[in-house]
Amino acid sequence: MAEITLFALSSSSSSPTHQHSLRQFRRRSRSQPIRIRASSSSSSSSERAKVVVTRERGKNGKLINALAKHGINCLELPLIQHTEGPDLEKLSSVLNGNKFDWVVITSPEAGSVFLNAWRTAGTPKVRVGVVGSGTASIFKEVMQSHQQALSVAFSPTKATGKVLASELPKFNSRCTVLYPASMKAGSEIEEGLTDRGFEVLRLNTYSTVPVQEIDHNVLAEAFSAPVVAVASPSTVRAWANLISKLEEWDNSVTCIGETTAMAAKRLGLKNVYYPSKPGLEGWVESILEALGVRDHLQEAMFR
Repeated sequence: MAEITLFALSSSSSSPTHQHSLRQFRRRSRSQPIRIRASSSSSSSSERAKVVVTRERGKNGKLINALAKHGINCLELPLIQHTEGPDLEKLSSVLNGNKFDWVVITSPEAGSVFLNAWRTAGTPKVRVGVVGSGTASIFKEVMQSHQQALSVAFSPTKATGKVLASELPKFNSRCTVLYPASMKAGSEIEEGLTDRGFEVLRLNTYSTVPVQEIDHNVLAEAFSAPVVAVASPSTVRAWANLISKLEEWDNSVTCIGETTAMAAKRLGLKNVYYPSKPGLEGWVESILEALGVRDHLQEAMFR
């Protein structure tokens, strides 16, 4: 199976729409070629996907299953992958040598990275504050087996970093916070907590980078799917970089929450949908809303 750059690819997609999209992409991608893995066959889906799911491979299953219950076919197109951050090796030693009033976790990946270091440090007692239910679910199994060592003790009324920083309980005048985070995360959490008098130690334990190669046929089908589902600003930036090479892409983007949606809008994406309460259930509802609006517009066109 050959590896070639996108602008050198001769399109073999079965759909004229896909061919048109890829021709535009090739013409406008010469300065920053994306590595495309050529497929020997077209997509195996018997029905064209309505929703593109874009999380790291292996982490799209819950959304795919939830949408399948509504009869919605999905296409998996991972756009990002996680890498180690510069502070990862410090995390377990920091947990070993210090006691914090709070550990603040704001994403499932941050939670997974933290748990690995926490186990290496000997499972010290920690009190965790999470940004929402999706992040909290990472700790469910651990709390059942280490009930006295780790507790998820706080979640804000709205699942955003800004609200978390404004609502995190403060027990004393010198309240300490360990904040293991992505290198790409903004500074609103540590700034908001510091403004309230917390002492915050931020460790950049991981990062997200775009995938290095994308399958030709999967990309072609993704361009024509009605909805693309994204779960982080990093993912939406990766998608925006792809479609910026297309002149007329105006399908819908559904975001897991407000933070990702605001990033999508800042990048100039149109038809952005997101739930008022971040999480899988609201995300599915936003996807259904986006598909419903599309179906309504198509019906109106053919009346």
